[in-house]
Formats: sequence, C-alpha cells, structure tokens
Amino acid sequence: MRNLKLQRSRGCSGLQALGSPQCFSLRTDTGSLLVASGHSIAELDPRAQQVVNEVSLSADSYLPEDGSGTIVGIQDLPDQESVCVATASGDVILYNLSTNQLECVGSVDSGLTGMSWSPDQELVTLSTGQNTIIMMTKDFEPITEVRIHQDDFGEGMFITVGWGKKETQFHGSEGKQAAKQKTTDVLPALPWDDHRPRITWRGDGQFFAVSAVCPETGEHPCVVSGARKVRVWNRECILQSTSEAINGLEQALCWKPSGSLIAATQRKPNKHDVVFLEKNGLLHGEFTLPLGKDQAKVRELMWNSDSTVLAIWLEDMNSAGDSKPSTYIQLWTVGNYHWYLKQSLHFGSDPQRAPVFLAWDPEVPLRLHVLCRGWQYLCYDWAWSTEHSMGDDLQDDANVAVIDGDRVMVTTFRQCVVPPPMCTYQIHLPTAVNQVTFHPEPGKTNDLAVLTADDKIMIYSKGEKSHEDPTVKVGAVGGNGFRVTAQTPELKATYSLVLREGVEPLGLRLLTWLRDDSFLAVSSGEGPSQSRLLLLRPAGVEGLPHSLEIRSSVPVEGHVITMCYRQKTGTVALQLEDGQIRKFLWESLEPCIVEWRDDAGRSVGFPQPCVQTALCTVAGEEQLLGLTDRSRLFIGDTELASNISSFVLYDDFLLLTTHSHTCRCLSLNETSVKGLQSALSCESGQNDETLRRVERGSCIITVIPQDTRLVLQMPRGNLETIHHRALVLAQVRKWLDRLLFKDAFECMRKLRINLNLIYDHNPKVFLDHVEMFLKQIDSINHINLFLTELKEEDTTKTMYPCPSNSTAQMAPVPSGKKVDLVCDAMRVAMENIDPHKYCLSVLTSYVKKSIPELEIALQKVHELRVNPPSVAGAVSAEEALKYLLFLVNVNELYEHSLGTYDFDLVLMVAEKSQKDPKEYLPFLNTLKKMEPNYQRYTIDKHLKRYRKALQHLSKCGQEHFTEFLNLVKDQKLYNEGLRLYTSDSPQYKAISCAYAEHLLEQQFPEQAGLLLSRCGEKLRALEAFVTSTSWQHAFCMAARLHFTPDKLADLARTLAGKLVELRRYTEAALLLEQYAKDCEEAILALIEGTAWEEALRLVYTHDRQDILETNLKPALLEAHSNQISFLDSQRTLFIRHKSRLAVVRELKEKARLELLDEDAPDCPDAELFSEASSMMTAGNTGSKYSHSNSRISARSSKNRRKAERKKNSLKEGSPLEDVALIQALSEIIHTTDKITDEVNSLLKVLVLFGYDGQALQLQQDYEETLQLMDKAIPEIWQDGLQQSSTPVLGPNSTANSIMASYQQQRAPSVLQQEAELLIPPKMKKNFKWKLRLLQ
Repeated sequence: MRNLKLQRSRGCSGLQALGSPQCFSLRTDTGSLLVASGHSIAELDPRAQQVVNEVSLSADSYLPEDGSGTIVGIQDLPDQESVCVATASGDVILYNLSTNQLECVGSVDSGLTGMSWSPDQELVTLSTGQNTIIMMTKDFEPITEVRIHQDDFGEGMFITVGWGKKETQFHGSEGKQAAKQKTTDVLPALPWDDHRPRITWRGDGQFFAVSAVCPETGEHPCVVSGARKVRVWNRECILQSTSEAINGLEQALCWKPSGSLIAATQRKPNKHDVVFLEKNGLLHGEFTLPLGKDQAKVRELMWNSDSTVLAIWLEDMNSAGDSKPSTYIQLWTVGNYHWYLKQSLHFGSDPQRAPVFLAWDPEVPLRLHVLCRGWQYLCYDWAWSTEHSMGDDLQDDANVAVIDGDRVMVTTFRQCVVPPPMCTYQIHLPTAVNQVTFHPEPGKTNDLAVLTADDKIMIYSKGEKSHEDPTVKVGAVGGNGFRVTAQTPELKATYSLVLREGVEPLGLRLLTWLRDDSFLAVSSGEGPSQSRLLLLRPAGVEGLPHSLEIRSSVPVEGHVITMCYRQKTGTVALQLEDGQIRKFLWESLEPCIVEWRDDAGRSVGFPQPCVQTALCTVAGEEQLLGLTDRSRLFIGDTELASNISSFVLYDDFLLLTTHSHTCRCLSLNETSVKGLQSALSCESGQNDETLRRVERGSCIITVIPQDTRLVLQMPRGNLETIHHRALVLAQVRKWLDRLLFKDAFECMRKLRINLNLIYDHNPKVFLDHVEMFLKQIDSINHINLFLTELKEEDTTKTMYPCPSNSTAQMAPVPSGKKVDLVCDAMRVAMENIDPHKYCLSVLTSYVKKSIPELEIALQKVHELRVNPPSVAGAVSAEEALKYLLFLVNVNELYEHSLGTYDFDLVLMVAEKSQKDPKEYLPFLNTLKKMEPNYQRYTIDKHLKRYRKALQHLSKCGQEHFTEFLNLVKDQKLYNEGLRLYTSDSPQYKAISCAYAEHLLEQQFPEQAGLLLSRCGEKLRALEAFVTSTSWQHAFCMAARLHFTPDKLADLARTLAGKLVELRRYTEAALLLEQYAKDCEEAILALIEGTAWEEALRLVYTHDRQDILETNLKPALLEAHSNQISFLDSQRTLFIRHKSRLAVVRELKEKARLELLDEDAPDCPDAELFSEASSMMTAGNTGSKYSHSNSRISARSSKNRRKAERKKNSLKEGSPLEDVALIQALSEIIHTTDKITDEVNSLLKVLVLFGYDGQALQLQQDYEETLQLMDKAIPEIWQDGLQQSSTPVLGPNSTANSIMASYQQQRAPSVLQQEAELLIPPKMKKNFKWKLRLLQ
C-alpha cells in the first residue's frame, strides 16, 4: 500500500550543443551525462548547467554534416575512461574522456541497428543490418557472429513425450471442436514499428534477449511484413529459446534485472497490454494499460535497478497529420499480483519538450533521468511513502490512500481490513493522480486532497449527510446483501494551480495540507540548487474563483526532499538533500526559513538524508525523526538504530519494525533520546511488552486511533492486523483511568490479557468503584470469569510493569490478601445491588477465596432449596449446586457438605455426583443413628479433621475416653487433648503420662520429667531427670521421695559420672563434695577438668595438701607440656598453609591472565582464575568434585557432608585448594584464640607453685603465636575477597575479560559457610591474659 512520492526534481534548460540529442549514458563517477546527437558527443554537467566537453563526430566523417546521422547506442566505460558510440552507418567509436581523442575500433559494412553492453561491461553485442549479432569482448575482439533468425528453437527445446495426437486429446470445456480449429496466422509487425532489433541483458549478465522482426513469419518474405519474435541467447551467444508466436508484439523490450521476467508490449484488438515472457519464451502474465484503442504507442520499457518500478515511455498516435503527439512517462509497480500506475509525467505536445531518451540511475534505484529534444534535462528522485490520515481520535477512520492511475483507492481500516488491491471505496479522477494528502485538523482527518497530473487539486470531504458522488465507487465492502458501514466522501472543491509558464512535469511536489484553505508545496527554484516553498491559498480574483494562487514564495538554498507538519504545535520541518533540517515559520507575518536548533541552541541535522521524516516530542523537546533508505533511524543527529524497516508515530508511541523480524513499540514520554537508543540496541526480557515477533519483511501501514490494532503489510502484499501488547496495555490503562471498565474488560478478554490488571492497575480506585464495575460489566459469566482468574500475583510488577510516570504507581495498596479483598468487596456490592441476580457470582466469591469457604457456599445453596426465591429469573438451588460442582471437585464438595453435619445438604450434593447410592446411603444411615456429639466425631474423623473430632469426642462421656486417648496418641494431639480437660481430672493425668512417654521416645527426657512431676509420678519423673542429667530437678524429686543419705550419695555418684562424661567437671565435683561427701573424688574431677583454682580451694578447705604433690603438680606440668606442644603444632601448620596459599594465588593469577587473552572463560575451569571467582562460584565449578556432588545429591546427609569435605580438599592442585586453605587458616586462628582463658588460669597456678620458667615459656610462645596470626590476617583476607563480583568494563577491558566478569555474575549464590570465609576472623585483643609478673 505504498505510493511513490517525488522527493526532488532537478533540471537544466537553455543548453545547446551540436545537433539534436538522440541518446545518453550516465557517468556514475562524476554525475554528468554523455549525450550523443546527430553531430557530436557532449558531456553535460547538470549541477553546473553547462556543456563541459564536446567532440564532433561529423568532423571526422563518422556522421553526415547535415545532422541526419543516427546513433544506435552509447555506453560509458569507466574502466577505460571512455565512452563507446555505435552509429547506424556501422562505425563503433571509442571516445577517450581524458585525452578527448576519437578512435574507430571497428566498422560493419551493413550498418548497425543496435548496441548493448553486458551489465559487467565485459561483453558487447551488436546487431547489424544483415540481421546478425556480433559479440565482442570489452577490448573489441570479436568472439562470434550468428544470425538473429534461426530455424531451430534453441537449447531449451521443449520435450514432447508423444502422448497421442491433438485430435485425440481431451480439451475440457472447449469441446471437440477445439481439436478441429486451425491455428491463425500471426499478423505482421505494426505499421509504426521501427523494425529495429532490441537487445536487453539479464541483471547477472548470463543471458540476453533480442526482439527482432522475422522475415519468414509474414505473408510476404520480407522484413517489413514480418512479425516480431523474442530470442534468448546465453553469454556464449548460443541460442537458448525462441518465443511463441505473439500477435501484435511491439518493439519495446526490457529484461527485469532480478532475472525472472522479460517485459514487452502487445497490442490486442481491444486493449493494449504489457506482457511478460519467461526465459523459455513462454508468456507469463500481463497487465493492461489504461489507454483507448490505438490511443498511444509504447516507445520503450525500462526497469529500475532493483526491479520494483517499470517505466513506460508512451507517445500518442498521430491520427491527424497536422497535430503534434503528446508524450508521457508512466511508472508502474506491482503488489499482491496487481499492477498500480503510481506516477504519470505529462510532457505535452511541444516537440521541444518531448523526451528523446530516458534511463534509470544504476546506483540510486528510484532516480529517473530524462533528456528532452530541446536539450532540457530532468532528474526525478522518488521515495516510497504510505499516505494515511493523521488523526488520533475516534472520528478518524484510519484511512490509507493508494494511487492507481486515475484512481485513488482508500481503505478505512477502522471499519474493515481488506487486502489490496481491494479497498473500501475508489475515487475516480479525470486524469492520473500523482499525490494524495489528508487534512491534519481533528474532526476533519478523513478529508483528502488529490493532486493530479494536470496540476489540479481536488478536495474530497465527509460531511454529516454526504450525498452520493458519482466519482466515488464503493469497493470491497459493498455488494448485494451487505450494509456499507463506511461513509464515502464527496467532491467539495476543485482548484487549479496558477504556476509560472514552462514548468516541467511534476513541477509541484511534497504537497502538504495545513488548514482548510492552506496548502504548502515545493517547486524548483531559480538556481540549480535551489527550491521554493509555496504557500497556496484560494485566489481572490473574480475570474478565477476555483484556483489556488501563490500567497508566499520562500526561496530555500538546497533541494527540499522531505517536509512534515505537526498539527499540535503547528511546526513545519524541512529536510534538505544533505540532511540539514530547517523550520518553516509559515504563520508569521513574513514567512521565513530558520535553522532547526535544539534546546541548547545547537544546530541539528541528519548525518544522512532520510526518505521518511516525522515530528514528535521526546522528553519534552520537539524532535525530528528520520529513516534513511539504508534502514538507519535518526532522531536529529543521533542514530537510534540501523536495522529499521518502517516506523510510524501514534499518540505518545513510536512503533517500528526491524530487519530482525520484530515490531517495537516505545513510549516517547517515558524516555530520553539515549533511552531510546539503548532500548533499540539491547535485547528485551521475557515480559517486555515493547517487543513482538512479526513475519519476515513486515512493514507498518497504519495504527487505528484510540484502538489497539496495528496494520502490517507483508512483502507479497497481503495485510495482517496485530494487537501490539504495548498498545493494548496503554489503551487498557487509559480506559481504567477513565473508569471505562467494560471497554477494558472486553479488550482484555478478547486479547488474552490477564484480568488481574483491572485490580492491580489501581487497587484503591477499583475497590472504591466496585459497584460501577459490576453495573458496566452486567454479565454474570464475565463477572465469574474475572473472579476465577484472580490470583495473589501483582501483574503490574511481573507480567505488565507499570510505566514510570503512571499515577497508579503512586496509589497506596490496601492491606490484606488481594483475592480475599476483591471477593469480599464484590460480594458485598453484589448483595447490595441484587443478591438473586448475582447468586452464582456470590458463590464464586466464596469458592475463590484463598481459604475457600465452601461450607458457607453450600449453606447458601441449602437456603435456596429451603426457601426458593420468588423473583423471576432467579437462580434455583439445582442450578446453583450444578454451578458449584463446576467450580469444585464433586468429591471435595461432598466432603465439605458432610462437614456441615446437614444430611439434607449431603444428600443433595451426593445426588448430583457420580457416587453409587449403595456407597453413601448406608454410611449416612449409620451416622443418623448415633448420638449427636459422637456422630460429629465420626464425621470429623472420616474427614480427617482430628482436632474437631477430639472436641466432639470429649463431650461423649467417660465411656469413650479410651477411644479419645488412642486418637490423641495416634495423631499426637497431646496439647489439644490437655486443653479439653481440667488439670485436676484423671483424664488430664492420663493424657500427661501418655505425653511424657511420647517425649521420652522423642529424646526429650527433661520435659517428660516436668510433666510426670506435675502429675505426681515422682519416681518416673526422677528417672527422666537422671536420664537428662538435670541434677537439680533430680535432687528435688529425691527430697520429695525422702531419700536416705546413702541413696542420695548413690544418686550423686551416678549423676557425677554422667556429668564427667559430658565434661561438666565443676558440676560433678559439686555433687561429689556436697551429696556424696567424697572430697578427694571432687578434687580429682576438678584437676581432670583443669579447674585449678577451684581444686586448690577444695584442697585447703578439706586439708588435703597431700594431693598437691601426688596429683595437682604433675597435672600442672603435663598441662604445660601439652599447651607448648599444641602451640608449636598450630604455629607450624599456620605458616605452612599461609605459604601454600600465596603460591596457589600466584599460579591462579598467572593462569587467569593467560587464558583471558586467548579464550573466553566458558570452559569448566573458568572459575579457577581468581580467588574471588573460586569463592563466589564454588557451586558452579567444573571440577570432578562438583560433578560427584551432583551425582549424590539425593543420597544421605552423611554422604553429602563427605562430598562437601572432598570438594574443599587441601590436596595440592585441587580446584578449590585456595578455599580449603583459607578455611583451615580460619579454624587455626579460632582454635588458638579460644584457649586464652585456659592459658591465663594455667599461668597463675604455675607462678603460684614457683614454676616461673615454665610459665614464662608458655606466655612467650602464646604471645608470639597470637602476634603471628594477627599480622597475617590482612595478607590472607585481602580486600578483593570482600568485594562483589561486578562486571569489569572500561577502556582497558577486553571482550574475554568482560565475558568472564559476567560469567561470574551469573553464578549461583554462595553458600552460607562459604560466605563466612570472606570475612576475616576477629581475635580477643582486649582480654588481659598475660601476667605482669612474667614480663
């Protein structure tokens, strides 16, 4: 649905050279034209508008002096810095452009009728007057010469399998008469055919085709009377195929550069067609020219370089001898198998303005060069453009206009989406259309203005009561039985343009509608590099009431190639051919052109010229967006992306398609230019609403305003409508902000948007307007759908993140569970409005709560059954129960109904289920016979509601207490059972004893003893306290049991033995001294526990100094020796581990630097490169230990601990050796620092007994050890270990180092014990353990 919009037209006139121009060739390196005339070769520079070089061909007798000579071909040869010219007399002339010398490189006596060079300029083919083809190299060395007219078909001859004769074959609907019909003879070439051969090459240079008049085809064996045939030859000049006999085939011929088809023209009895031939010579499609019978003849056909546009050069048939024929050029494109006439250039009947030659630019696909007979040169640059209305309200129909000759096909996408070439309606104009523009003002955006080839502007408008306009025909939306929903426009006004005389075709371009009576257009300026901005308004002259005159003409230095207007701000932005941006102040008293500047006052321009521009506001500043023909998107002088295929602005959104087959929708209000740049350069996340995948090659056509639809066109021409998630969410948020819940709900339901967003968008507003929501939705099914989709997830934080500037983000969120809040609020509102109407929705609100209230829902159903509503249309109990069964599993509902203890309700549910009555009726009958409390106990036990069962069973009397106690034991409901009885009851005591036994089994003897003590079970309580070594409670129980001193001593010795096993020596000594009265054993226990001072106290208290010599002093010396040995071993081990850690770190740093320069660290040993990565990614390392750990992850905890120890192995060369070393060093420091109290106590006793030397040695060794460790802590726990692993970026970073950094960042979180290793241990520096006596 694209049109060709003229961006630039350049021309130069008034030039004169020898003779009349006949043909030209383009010099791509200089941009000049090499023109061949009847006298000379002239080089024309369009920029300078002068002939820069000319050489005469008649002076050297290559052409006659009278100018009657004919040039049959001209070609620029950049590699040879020459131009090759072929004359009809047979000379092939090479003109050297650097030396200005002519050289005749060959001559053919029979003359030449054509010359064509291959696209790679390696070969040249010449057609001679003897109907032969000469092929030569680029150095003009002959390769071969063959006859054009050959008897055989060629190498591609079709194979006949010989399946019978024509007379015996089936002819379908034609019947048997088709077999008897004779082939009609092919008519000879048309009288106006010039009978010259036409040579055209395929784009890859492998084949060329020749169209020539065959002498043997017509009735007379002469060339003039023959018909044309097309033959295809390969690069070696070997005939490949011959076309079938085509009646009325004309001279024009051009091979499509892409290689698929050969274009020619065919005149039929009632129409004039452009036909296409395949390489094998068979016809393959055609389209009809919009011409009357014998109205015009086709001079030439020309494809542009990318095969998208076909130019047809036409000339009116000169029916009267004195009239002058008009000439015109048509540009055709194809889409969805339909050919569109996009542009028509009318040159009039003046012979001096008639084209003599035209050519497409080989480098710029949409640039056409035309040379007229009066030496007037014209150059046109087109660009693809989609003409769509620019409204943003509901009145805009999302119109898209497509030009097709004298028709404008308009599709209103708001009402219907029909694929081209179909449309909503067609506007038929008297002449061909060249441009369409839409009204920009709100409420009138459906009006359009049409610029025709005869420089007239026609205004079509949709009024409130449009009359039927005969020029407007309904398209695909009409027909019998169909109601036309789209309103068609009518012709309101026709304006003729008052322009200066002698304006070239398409003298007016970039027509833009500003206001009702104001238009803006661009025309060529006075100078070669000037343009003029024309402000057009209706003329006030009486004689010209329907004309537009130029109210203001503003010259512009440079060629204006794009112009866009923004109605909101009244800004008109212009772009010049070099990318400069200008602003046109058209509303000022003196319209003028100023530079486009940003807020900082800096001049802004595009780095490259753009073919599509649009005005928008980004971060509060008005900006100009531009898209180049190379898919680069700019905003001012900043490039946003380089893979954009199309874009469109809608509201505050920028929508664009990319060559990576995605459609992006970005909000311009929420971001800056840099934000847009970064958003388009990075990949999007999973829940990114701005991105959507589309079909390959999709381009944006338009957006339906105030809707969620986006129309895309595929490369083959068909249309697709998508609902882009960003547009959908933006529109839904607007509806919710305006409390249009119904519109939002319908859109979300249709497009599968999670309905939780209705609440999550603004919870407070929703809860305040629940009744409005219910009244707008007004559908029980839709309300139930909303309730069933509720979940606790906040969709504005997960699925549909809120825009940063959203007002809903600032709204407070109500406390409590979301589902419960919504269900309760809606239930209250529904019961207030109409409880009978919303009965099913009320049931849904009970079922959907976080803890479903099925019992209440069932009670509601039961109430409906007991008291049926008398309101018409109310829901019956049967319908409500059926609906509940739809929401809840029938078995679950049956269980809940049983839990209500209402047997009528149970039977009602059971009857609706698939249960067999033989299953549930006996059970229910049994229950009915039971005592009420025991009945409820039985039901609760059946439903496994054991706590409620206990409550009911406790009310059943003493005879059921055994069953009660068994239930308590089975379900371990001891605390619940104790609460149901008073503490002085026998039941309480029985439950307590059972509970105590359970605690003993669970290895909680002390708690069991407390329970037994409270129940009066003193002996059993004593046993429990002894088992738990709770000696204080044990002696309390012994006192209550009135133990004798002997029993107390035995009890004390038993407990002391247990305490010694637990290394609680002081407590054991206390029991032995006070209860067993054995001071010696008490002193020995204290000596064994190194409680020196307490042992000394007992020695002197009980006057047992003999123990000093026998036990205490030897134990002191032994303890001193052990401490010295321990400190020595710890110091040695610490130094060895510290040295090894330094070596390991050095090796790993060296390996990291080497490997990062070679490969990215995605190998299994990537985490070995630094200690930080070893620490942070220990769970992700590729060592054998991690693999073994993963293999045994399902084994026992003992094996897992074993595997964990193996992973942090101290073995040299293990992957995590540095981690294991740090862990070992940390343990050594903790262990050494922990014995400070022991050393202090030992030093005091050693000094007391005169062992000063031993005490001094111990104090010095311990002090040295602590100092060694304290100084080593900063070396072991370096600062790098405590820093997080963040990506390393910057100028000194390499791709591998950045990859390694991100690899570390993606590692799993560290385990707690490994995280603790990053923190250096803290030592007890403030504790005074040393003795000043020894210093």
